[in-house]
Amino acid sequence: MSSHSVQRRKTARSKSKQKQQQQPANVAENLIDKQNASNEQNERLHFRSRSATSTAPSTAAAAVPLSCISPSPLCCNGILPTSAVSAMLNCCRDINCHLNSPLRGSVERSQRSESRQSFLTSETITRTTSSPTPTSTSKQSRSRSRSHSHSSSRSSSCSVGDNPHKQREGSAAGADRVGRAQLTVSLHIDLISWGLFVLAFITRFYKLATPAHVVFDELHFGKYISLYMRNIFFFDQHPPLGKQLIAGLVSFAGYDGNYTFTRIGAPYGPNVPVFWLRFLPALCGSLLAPAVYHLLLEARLRRWSAALGGLLVVLDNALLTQSRFILMESMLLLASTVGISFLLRFQRCSLGSLKWLSSGAAAALFLACAGCIKYVGFFAMGLAGYLLCRHLWKLLYDATLTNKQLWMHALSRVFLFVGIPLAVYLGVFYIHLRTLHRAGPHDTIMTSAFQASLDGGLASITRGQPLAVVHGSQITLRHTHGRTCWLHSHAAVYPVRYKDNRGSSHQQQVTCYSFKDVNNWWIVKRPERDDLVVGDQPDAIKHGDVIQLVHGITSRALNSHDVAAPMTPQCQEVSCYIDYEIKMAGELLWRVEILNRQSEGDYWHAIKSEIRLIHETTGAALRFSGRQLPSWGYNQHEVVADRERQHQDAIWNVEEHRYTKTQDQRERERQLLSAEMIPTHRTKLSFWSKLLELQTKMLWHAKQLQSHMYSSLPHEWPLLDKGIAYWLDDSSSAQIYLLGNVLIWYVASAGLVLYAALLVFYALRRRRLCFDISASEWRRFLSAGDTFFVGYLVHYLPYFFMDRTLFLHNYLPAFAFKLLLLSFVLDHVDYLLRRHCSGRAVHLVRLYRLLLIVWLVAAAATFFKFLPLSYGSRKMSAKEIIDLRWKDTWDFILQKNYALH
Repeated sequence: MSSHSVQRRKTARSKSKQKQQQQPANVAENLIDKQNASNEQNERLHFRSRSATSTAPSTAAAAVPLSCISPSPLCCNGILPTSAVSAMLNCCRDINCHLNSPLRGSVERSQRSESRQSFLTSETITRTTSSPTPTSTSKQSRSRSRSHSHSSSRSSSCSVGDNPHKQREGSAAGADRVGRAQLTVSLHIDLISWGLFVLAFITRFYKLATPAHVVFDELHFGKYISLYMRNIFFFDQHPPLGKQLIAGLVSFAGYDGNYTFTRIGAPYGPNVPVFWLRFLPALCGSLLAPAVYHLLLEARLRRWSAALGGLLVVLDNALLTQSRFILMESMLLLASTVGISFLLRFQRCSLGSLKWLSSGAAAALFLACAGCIKYVGFFAMGLAGYLLCRHLWKLLYDATLTNKQLWMHALSRVFLFVGIPLAVYLGVFYIHLRTLHRAGPHDTIMTSAFQASLDGGLASITRGQPLAVVHGSQITLRHTHGRTCWLHSHAAVYPVRYKDNRGSSHQQQVTCYSFKDVNNWWIVKRPERDDLVVGDQPDAIKHGDVIQLVHGITSRALNSHDVAAPMTPQCQEVSCYIDYEIKMAGELLWRVEILNRQSEGDYWHAIKSEIRLIHETTGAALRFSGRQLPSWGYNQHEVVADRERQHQDAIWNVEEHRYTKTQDQRERERQLLSAEMIPTHRTKLSFWSKLLELQTKMLWHAKQLQSHMYSSLPHEWPLLDKGIAYWLDDSSSAQIYLLGNVLIWYVASAGLVLYAALLVFYALRRRRLCFDISASEWRRFLSAGDTFFVGYLVHYLPYFFMDRTLFLHNYLPAFAFKLLLLSFVLDHVDYLLRRHCSGRAVHLVRLYRLLLIVWLVAAAATFFKFLPLSYGSRKMSAKEIIDLRWKDTWDFILQKNYALH
């Protein structure tokens, strides 16, 4: 081989080597050119930007992460395309946007070019320092370039549009790979959470059994728990879950339920486990502080502000007082708080994952438990529904989700947050109705059929009496829905003239009487028959038959005519006809309409058949008006004939029933006065029928509560204008008074107003494309508003439309959300000061934090000052009580011979 050829090979190798060394730089230059061309194309889009006219360094804009950039199809959060190209992806998240495909493609190509350029630059530096062999270097470079490009594109695709679902799926996949590699067990202990629990536990359980007397609503809830222990039916306007849990706990403590809660202040007997009766509410009150702390962490608050929220729960006197007795609010607040916390976690989980399923099921379970403790707990369920619908609305805008995935999101939420609460609610009432199978003092409020299903109630007569109502049946007609009363008459007559000078028929009075009485008995009679005896072949009454009702004692027939009723003049008077021989004939015919004949048949049956009696002459229906008669009517309730037939108060049913065996009137009267039925077993009524009736009664009875001297109105709650006296010692001025921490309540109200003002301010400014806070903080601000601000309104505003007696403790669920919102507002103000205060102005941040500490110390001092009113364990002089009366509207109680003024 010649020297010339050898020289040419050496020259070629050197040129090849130089070409390989220059190749990275050329590739980088080409990529930069492509990126500049893409940027020039993007700059043709008319984006409005603050940074176009500002002098801020470009690195500040470049430092903004993609997840913090607000999606806006016009401005890309005010960041120049040349400084944050990836931000434009947020402009193209809508699948129908005209920028979707070209801009996304150009931006993704720019990101890949930028990643390759950075990689090639670093590879060149590495090659110059380590100088490996050319072959291995090129192979390694190509493989690393492919892997780096793949990971970069995958990262960018996960970050496009700030899509949290793909990010979580990637992190979950990484966690799975790590889990396959090694099995590890980690123990995480949150000292702040445990510290809050310990503080709350000490304050709630301190002298828990003191006072050993009945305190305020322990009179009701304690009585219900005692009835639970003896399986005796009771009626309460709230769902029974809280009472069930306490009853189940004290059953292990040996409580037999024999103590009768007679009055507020009555001493507990020696066999009553007062500590265990109050244990569960106190435990839930202790867990509320760490639950609030974790809820705030789920809402993306910083740890110090979350800890502050939990500490405010500990330092509030109203929450302390309400947690120490046999009351339901602490259990309600804990279930609502934990449920909303799991809901926030559920919304951040990827669809179908184990964490997603467990969080959603837990959220639905706890929210259902809140509604099963008190009906106000369903306000939290309403808040959850709002949050779920808002989250689904945001998912509809996400072009990365398919229609199938959207349907899965919607249907899974319906299954979780409708199916689980419904199952829990039905299960709680199934246990309730199965447990309370014995008749008690409250069963008279229920219908005859319901009473007949209880041991010892109407079960003592229903199986001993005939079923079919026939000519000659002796019956009592009970008002089926609403107030418990029976159709009644007596020998007294209506006055000739009423106070308004209206005249009456002066006929025998017919009323509705709320007690069992012999004058409640009536005899069913066919108009064409003169006798009243049931023969060997009973003549059954069916739907549409015309009858007369003869009063058993006075033997006068039920009558109505075109005369105005005494208390309801727009309706007709109902009376028992007396023949005064003044040419005023009796109108005594009534038509029987069986309303539930689809289930009970066309024949009139005792107990179960619900009927309407229609006056044949005028077409009016026999109805309970609900109004009370004056003293001339013995303060009984009015019965009228109303031409408006479709009314619940026009429905009646036969309760007691027997057959007439004699035609002699005196003998019939003697039998009516002396007859008693032989006790038998209870009858059966389906769970669904009993549940429907009980729900109807609970909703109706909620409006019947009378006013109370310590009741208050909703507008008095935010500023703590009025409290509630829970208990007073007989021998001293020691007392328990429900009153919140004044400093916390007033600052929380101010925080609520400040949040609303900032929300309006930010919304107006952003409408003008002026962005005062970062996109991540704006999303956090809206998230807090969705959860806390809306939660407060949902739990507070409905009380303005309730026609019932209200107390300060009704405000506690709304107050809990106001505390949560206050914690966020304090965190947000700290963010604003740190963002806008620089240089010497940084001292404002330190001053703000110092003021927070001073306010917290003052709140703690106020908490300890009012502790005697929360515990009621210390005797207080009149001067000490007067010193605590910071507002004139606080009605503290002093023993006689003392004066407040």
